Amino acid sequence: MTVKGSSIKVFLAAALVSLGAALPASAQRKTTTRPSEQSQPKKVSSRPEDNADGSSSPATAKGASDKSKEDTSVASYAYEFKQPDFFVYFVHIEHDDRGHGTIRFERRSDTEQITDPLEISPAAMERIRAHYAALNFLDSNANYQGERTYPSQGQTKITMRLGGRERTTEFNYSQNPDAQQLADEYRRLTEQALFVFDIGVALEAQPLETPKLLERLDSLIDRNYLSDKRQLIPLVRDLTEDERVPLVGRNQAARILKKLEKPEK
Repeated sequence: MTVKGSSIKVFLAAALVSLGAALPASAQRKTTTRPSEQSQPKKVSSRPEDNADGSSSPATAKGASDKSKEDTSVASYAYEFKQPDFFVYFVHIEHDDRGHGTIRFERRSDTEQITDPLEISPAAMERIRAHYAALNFLDSNANYQGERTYPSQGQTKITMRLGGRERTTEFNYSQNPDAQQLADEYRRLTEQALFVFDIGVALEAQPLETPKLLERLDSLIDRNYLSDKRQLIPLVRDLTEDERVPLVGRNQAARILKKLEKPEK
């Protein structure tokens, strides 16, 4: 995927994310091109549930070294989300303790599962580690499923591996604050990653779609539904000057940039 400006190239390889995993199809925009029209996304031939033993096949995380895979003292994590009625109905994230990883997803506008690099910000990784630590995840056998189930919210699966040990648990909705906040953290990460993916595709193939995508980003900011909004500053700054973006989109990007750069209270 070729994007004007060196900082966009760097950002699109490192950051990730966008709208979809937690919202029904009616609340989401079908704005991306189909995989056959894209040069960058990689198609994945099989899904985790396709394995004979039912186990997940970890995606190879771009940027994650072979050493970190072999070193059992380095933690690795996985998140999976499924809700067949959602526009983005399947998401699988794999990442290491430094935040390097991949995101795989399926949505109704695409014909194949897509995978893209994922870079989690240090601030987001700190929150993720804190939730796992508060749960004492590997040493616990707690059931995080709440007393009631809410099928409309989809099914969440989280996994942690460390020191040759591995634990996976699933829940639909949890009354444990750290379990539910961990799931929400990954959903915000998904939203941000899919936005970055979509804006990159739009710049390459459908520049006229960028204003709609920027409206989506503005909504995510207002609802505090991004993993780390400051991670998007370089990308949005470049959009304000990218001549492929319609003038209305560049003006939108300039307004959004002010929101992103506004100091946290």
